[in-house]
Amino acid sequence: MSELDLDRLRSTVVETARRLQDDIVADRRALHRIPEVGMSLSETAGFVGARLDGLGIPWRPCGTVSPELTRRYEELGFPGITASTGIVATIGAGGPCILLRADMDALPIVEENDLPYRSQRACSHMCGHDAHAAMLLAAARVLKEHEAELPGTVKLMFQPGEELGYGSQTMIDDGLLENPKVDAAFALHVIANAPAGGIVYTPGVTSASLDTIAVRVHGRGGHTSAPQQCIDPLMVVNQIYQAVNLFMTREIDPAASITLSVGTMGGGTVPNALPDTAELKLGMRSFDVEARAHALERLPEIIRAYTEAWRATCDIATFEVPCTVTDPALADELVDALRAVAGTERVTIDAPMPVTEDFAYVSRAVPSMFVQLGAGSVDAAPHHNPHMVLDESVLWMGAAMHAAAAVTWLANR
Repeated sequence: MSELDLDRLRSTVVETARRLQDDIVADRRALHRIPEVGMSLSETAGFVGARLDGLGIPWRPCGTVSPELTRRYEELGFPGITASTGIVATIGAGGPCILLRADMDALPIVEENDLPYRSQRACSHMCGHDAHAAMLLAAARVLKEHEAELPGTVKLMFQPGEELGYGSQTMIDDGLLENPKVDAAFALHVIANAPAGGIVYTPGVTSASLDTIAVRVHGRGGHTSAPQQCIDPLMVVNQIYQAVNLFMTREIDPAASITLSVGTMGGGTVPNALPDTAELKLGMRSFDVEARAHALERLPEIIRAYTEAWRATCDIATFEVPCTVTDPALADELVDALRAVAGTERVTIDAPMPVTEDFAYVSRAVPSMFVQLGAGSVDAAPHHNPHMVLDESVLWMGAAMHAAAAVTWLANR
């Protein structure tokens, strides 16, 4: 495809996406009314599947949850993770293949907005994943109209469980990146408290890793009048708390971008008895690959050492989400597609996001680009807030970004 032909096609798909604005808003509001949390999103996946059927786009369920994964989630306090209802669809044929991703899951937050389409459930889309799914459906519609002009395949990924930090991996485990083999990937996220219409990306490390460590200490309970007959698990978790925090000040370079916090700790039911068990859960975020690796090696060693010093035993459960990485070469290749949507001056580079994004698993497997789309203002309520509201006027831009990125990448092959 010549540069002139690419410019024409890219301009066409951007304008087609713009004309779909009202349809995107309608789909987003429909999804907003039916939020679902976790890996199993039957209504949401049903909505997406029906839309794809209406467009004549072939798709299949995609996602697998092993008994081991179910057990790990139960250890971390998330029971019932037994199924993953992702959807993978394809437009075009043969190679090369680029993947476009949208997440679909909601949060266990009661919405407090006075909107005609607000969630009436004990969960809500306070992270904008309803918008992501609606925008990718519109991009699918645009790309399907131009399927004959695509020199390859566009694969669509609608994923559950992003807020659980593993939804994308359940789809990778079920063959997401094969048949046809995915060569590159693109994803975006709306940002409710960023200026509407601005596009931001970060070459290299784009989002922080998140590592969760859950510790259950097993001691020997008994009456507080005879502590010598007991093994106090509360004392042990208290010493672990101090030790892991001291570790960060003595073995981690102060210049390393890494934080550790204990979010929950405790045990027991009455003041005059020592319990048999106590628990501690910590979370660590980092942009520093080497510092993170050192901490992940040392923290379990420290936890076990303090446990054994007091004659207790412990179970340690870990859950690791790596950093999302934007491939610099891919970003350089796709930035013109973003500029075709928003204009050159509104596409900028910024620092990595301190939050964690499970697109990380895809970016670890294939060259990827992750982009943020401003959908509000700096004074607006942030994500994961019950008052979060999106500026829906930018939704066409998300659809256009997906479509323009796909046709640009395929044309360049």
